[in-house]
Amino acid sequence: MPKVHRSPEEIDVVRETIMNHALDLIVTDGYDGFSMRKLGTRLSIAAKTIYNYFHSQDDLYLHLLIKGFEQLLDSFKRATDTCDTPPKRLEAIIRTYVDFGLSQANFYNLLFTWHVPKYNDYIGTPVEETAEKQLASALECVVFFMDILAACLDNPPDTRTEELLRQEFIIIWSQMHGYVAGINNTLLQYLHGAPLTLKEEIIKRTLENTRQRIDLINSRPILKTVPEDKRHP
Repeated sequence: MPKVHRSPEEIDVVRETIMNHALDLIVTDGYDGFSMRKLGTRLSIAAKTIYNYFHSQDDLYLHLLIKGFEQLLDSFKRATDTCDTPPKRLEAIIRTYVDFGLSQANFYNLLFTWHVPKYNDYIGTPVEETAEKQLASALECVVFFMDILAACLDNPPDTRTEELLRQEFIIIWSQMHGYVAGINNTLLQYLHGAPLTLKEEIIKRTLENTRQRIDLINSRPILKTVPEDKRHP
């Protein structure tokens, strides 16, 4: 029987289906329990068929991460696109991150919570190039968030304020991640009867703390570059 040639659009649909089922398997069996054989059984196809769409199990896993970060970035862009001021964009992106983490719990846990391979684990392997693309997709989300923080400053950031903004991003992410992870792994249920009802307060406190620290950054004197001929020897 002649081989069926699929269009690029049909190939994308098949790849999407494979990744969706792969994520479900990783959720139920864990990363270490996942295999192409299990995935093939779930899809009712031979495992070798999957290799027509992904070069290896690692290649499939990395493309799954890329898909997750692309979805997160797309959510950021859609949420902030209609905001007309940096503070509104800041609130929108914080709210979107939390909503993404709660509504896309499986993807979120894979991207941020579970102990799974990262870029450094693939250096020197056949999928290093794909791992670089995956890392770039993750960092693109960070840059988008950092740019919004920078837009909240009164002046363009210098070297010192860029480092302070990086620290601020880490603080914000830690606050948001702690809440989302606590909901997703059910730990917060042992501390509060309805932890989801705390979402608005968590977002409100995170915004208040962030705005206070941005005000502190704005109040710092601007570092001016001294011309070389005016510097002391």
